[in-house]
Amino acid sequence: MLDIRDLSLDFGKRTLFQNVNLTLLLSERYGIVGPNGAGKSTLLRILANEETPSHGSVEKAKTTSIGILKQDHFHYEHNRVIDAVIRGKAELWSALLEKEKLLEKPVLTEEDGYRLGHLEEVIAHHDGYSAEIAAEHLLLGLGIDTKYHQGPLSALSGGYKLRVLLAQVLFQNPDIMLLDEPTNHLDITSIDWLEDFLKYEFKGLLIFVSHDRHFLNNLSTHILDIDYATVTEYTGNYDRFQVIKEERLQQRQRAIQGKEKQIEALQSFVDRFGAKASKARQAASKAKMIERIEEDMPDAKASAITKPHFNFSPKKPSGKLVLKADNISKQFDERILLHNASFSLNRGEKYAIIGPNGIGKSTLLKILLDQLSPNNGRYEWHENAEIGYFEQDYRAHLPGNQSLLHWMENHIRAPEQVIRKALGQMLFRGNDVNKKISVLSGGECARLVLASIILKQPNVLVFDEPTNHLDLESVDALADALKNFKGSVLFVSHNRFFIDQVATRILAITEKGARNYLGNYHDYLSQYGKDYLMK
Repeated sequence: MLDIRDLSLDFGKRTLFQNVNLTLLLSERYGIVGPNGAGKSTLLRILANEETPSHGSVEKAKTTSIGILKQDHFHYEHNRVIDAVIRGKAELWSALLEKEKLLEKPVLTEEDGYRLGHLEEVIAHHDGYSAEIAAEHLLLGLGIDTKYHQGPLSALSGGYKLRVLLAQVLFQNPDIMLLDEPTNHLDITSIDWLEDFLKYEFKGLLIFVSHDRHFLNNLSTHILDIDYATVTEYTGNYDRFQVIKEERLQQRQRAIQGKEKQIEALQSFVDRFGAKASKARQAASKAKMIERIEEDMPDAKASAITKPHFNFSPKKPSGKLVLKADNISKQFDERILLHNASFSLNRGEKYAIIGPNGIGKSTLLKILLDQLSPNNGRYEWHENAEIGYFEQDYRAHLPGNQSLLHWMENHIRAPEQVIRKALGQMLFRGNDVNKKISVLSGGECARLVLASIILKQPNVLVFDEPTNHLDLESVDALADALKNFKGSVLFVSHNRFFIDQVATRILAITEKGARNYLGNYHDYLSQYGKDYLMK
């Protein structure tokens, strides 16, 4: 277990949390939640002893091992993918390398023989003779095809390299596992597999940060909430946490209001009779009562949680039939990404495009937006369709040297006052608008791009993974806004909660073609299960 004692963390003049005392138990699964900038990732690094807190300590038994998901794939670029996973067990990897060198000798000395025997014991202790099989199981579960396992890590894209690092920490099988946004870069299949692995196969203490509500609900036995400048533990999953936190907030507000009324009544007596000699003793007594009540007053700190306000409103309506796509196919060399994708998008419909990574979801969006040409098929937009596009790699197109306000003024035709209001709704207030884009977090950049789309007032929204870097509150707000949007929405997402909240139709891309379904993701799975993901 982990013992957290009097833990405090200051960031400049700001206190993220203070006087935190918790005991985290083995075999439990703790989801860490809180708004962007609350210190969730920093708390993980403190628990891993990779960062020093401002005050306090984290204690564990000396024999307890900790594994943390790191984004340092550059250390393994020239390793075989399978070896990068096995290196998660450093002692095993070292023994395997030393054994290999010994066996390369033409003649073994007696000392070499003893050493070889010791190495065999180390390898056996770490299940080294089944290591490749175990590593392959993890890689396949995370969606990395067998054909890549023996090749170098450098052959994979950035998202798949991070999957290998996730496999590495899972292979390590530590007593305590720390995961920071493990579902990023995973498709729905791999997220589902990871949930089952962590729930049923990993037996240690799991502490993780996630903005995926479905993942938090399915996995968490406890929630650690970073808010009110502290970390509070709640038993249960995320939905239960929300209910209990709201109940506690209402209780605290009622208690504060009750104390304030008491103070007001007592203060009225003191003000009225404090100067009268006959009532002086009573007034002094009531003044002391006020002091005692103020000392016992419940904490009135404000929550750090704030929600952006997304208000997508079309300038003019589109036609009834917004888009018709017929038999769209796309092939790169010999690789077929899309095969005969057909669907119609009507005004007011919200289409979720789902499927495993690499199946062609983003490619389909780029074809429909004239950024790529299909090999076969055709599509046609209604002449009144005005599109607002949120692309997956939006950050690559934001100039880091510009301020938020400058970029918006160059990007949007609108008065400065209107732009400032839109930025304020995205939580960029006051001098925040003069920040350089280069200092923004991923979630802040996403809100900036969404602000520009709001001001363009399109009647069709085409979004590619819009929730990737948004916190839970922002995901909720965006889902509500899209549900209320009077236009049409076509979006790619692996966030199951978000899909369920927004989608009125599902377009599942498979290797055999596209499956069109009326309803949300929950309805889709109730009919088809997970077969669209099976290869």
